[in-house]
Amino acid sequence: MLKKIIKSKKMVLAAMMAGVMSFGLMENGVQAADKGAAGMKSAEVKSDRMIKAEKLQLTQEWDKVFPKSDKVDHRKVTFVNRYGITLAADMYVPRYAKGKLPALAVSGPFGAVKEQSSGLYAQEMAERGYLTIAFDPSFTGESGGQPRYVASPDINTEDFSAAVDFLSIQENVDKDRIGIIGICGWGGMALNAAASDTRIKATVASTMYDMSRVIANGYFDRDKDEATLKRERYANREALNAQRTEDYKNGFYKNAGGVPDVLPEDAPWFVKDYYTYYKTERGYHPRSLNSNGGWNQTSALSFMNMPILSYADEIKSAVLVLHGEKAHSRYFGEDAFKKLQGDNKELVIVPGASHIDLYDNKALIPFDKLAAFFDKNLK
Repeated sequence: MLKKIIKSKKMVLAAMMAGVMSFGLMENGVQAADKGAAGMKSAEVKSDRMIKAEKLQLTQEWDKVFPKSDKVDHRKVTFVNRYGITLAADMYVPRYAKGKLPALAVSGPFGAVKEQSSGLYAQEMAERGYLTIAFDPSFTGESGGQPRYVASPDINTEDFSAAVDFLSIQENVDKDRIGIIGICGWGGMALNAAASDTRIKATVASTMYDMSRVIANGYFDRDKDEATLKRERYANREALNAQRTEDYKNGFYKNAGGVPDVLPEDAPWFVKDYYTYYKTERGYHPRSLNSNGGWNQTSALSFMNMPILSYADEIKSAVLVLHGEKAHSRYFGEDAFKKLQGDNKELVIVPGASHIDLYDNKALIPFDKLAAFFDKNLK
């Protein structure tokens, strides 16, 4: 028995070493093959590893839901993530800024576009001295990726790191002073990115959702016992996998639907809250998923299986969790904050604010507080 255990461990070690070789030493293997090792020529060519940008069609006129500031310069930029998807972003630079600046990447809410809340946050922080970009996540807005309207806990976390890639090589950015801001569902993605990407020195999660939790368990899961949650999750998986079959048969992906065009009288109060933003002049945008047809329905499957905050307790960089006192989503932020470790983590509750207030209500969003947080932690 002991010999079998030892043999098994050796096999596992050999497999691990093979993985290390394939990830870390491929260049040597390719070079050896290219030198003519008998019968072992690699099919890999350098072009397979090139970072290639897709040509995107970007709107050049100002089409944001907020007014343009005369204190910053604005232009469109693009960058590529690790999955080869080209992302579109708005860059905001403090007017008359000189030298290398601290930088911020901003995204969210979940189902929104950069012309909405993330752009407002980016512009406001640029007024306070930061070079900022607000980007459309993969498969949405002006960014690339097919099929459209897909969300992914992995790819959307990667979108933040791709933004850091881009900012890190800008001549007017100090690559050691980069932070991120995630709004609503992208607050959870931002925390996930901070757990993975050590280049991120400070993170703000504003009015955050834990998307994997809410998709797996529904709203207000504290009110349900575990048996009920498991039963509901299984029923949801059955329905979503049946939808996969239907999509493939039909040849197109069904969307889940955004905020309803006509608000039912019995709609939950937080849906009414969303309606006042996404379906009115206040926040409506033609490229916004929430303002229109919503996400690809089967996107939910990956979130149900991949909790995004699994390693939140290993974030060493600074984090500020910002939430409204009256937000229906407040429990997501408070529970996420409980997982964070270290004395450089902070929870800020904004008195009287709802979930949507922290999208665009400049009287309630504490932008000066955010600037002080980043000033302190992006030294």
